Amino acid sequence: MSKYLVELKKSFELSANPANSVGMKAYMLNQFDFYGIKTPKRDEIVKSYIRANPLNTLKELNGIIAKMWAFKEREWQYAAIDVYKHHQLLWQENAIDLIESCLISKSWWDTVDGIGSDWIPVYFSLYPNQIGPVTNRWNQSDNIWLQRSSILFQRSLKTKTDKVLLKKYILSHKDAKDFFVQKAIGWALREYGKTNPEWVIDFIAKNKIAPLSKREAMKRIIRKK
Repeated sequence: MSKYLVELKKSFELSANPANSVGMKAYMLNQFDFYGIKTPKRDEIVKSYIRANPLNTLKELNGIIAKMWAFKEREWQYAAIDVYKHHQLLWQENAIDLIESCLISKSWWDTVDGIGSDWIPVYFSLYPNQIGPVTNRWNQSDNIWLQRSSILFQRSLKTKTDKVLLKKYILSHKDAKDFFVQKAIGWALREYGKTNPEWVIDFIAKNKIAPLSKREAMKRIIRKK
């Protein structure tokens, strides 16, 4: 194990709670093991560790993240998201390779949406020339988590949302049967609806999308009426 991770592993093991881990594992449909560390405590451990142990090169950072992603306990993947975001000044354009690798490895909504919140917006703000090529590739992929990421990558952009891309990426998967893709469509529309409800209402009126997507999209808009 990397020297960088030895002390963090000790902290995780000391804070492990087997009783909590059972419920956490069940919540994730028994797909992942857990130490059983609840979010506030895990955040405290990881943030303190990051501050005390800065990394200096992208090569070192990428190696650490790959090792963290390989561990079986889910807390490691959550911690990896924090570590990588903290070191964004080290990122280069090829950081998208690691981002995409983590999106499609040990994938579930928790890590995919965590990456979508903490890595993807940062990366595209640093390298806007990559938005079109990368998100188009994701949208056309057979991987549902890449599809979900292409639909949701603008969810925090508000007035800066590219409506053309939003519409294109949603319509290319409007007939999707997968729950997580349908949910992503509704979530993306709901978020943009906070900024431009008229556009969202018009989009839904003109385009047939899954009932789940429509319900999710209209939640906030309906409340405002």
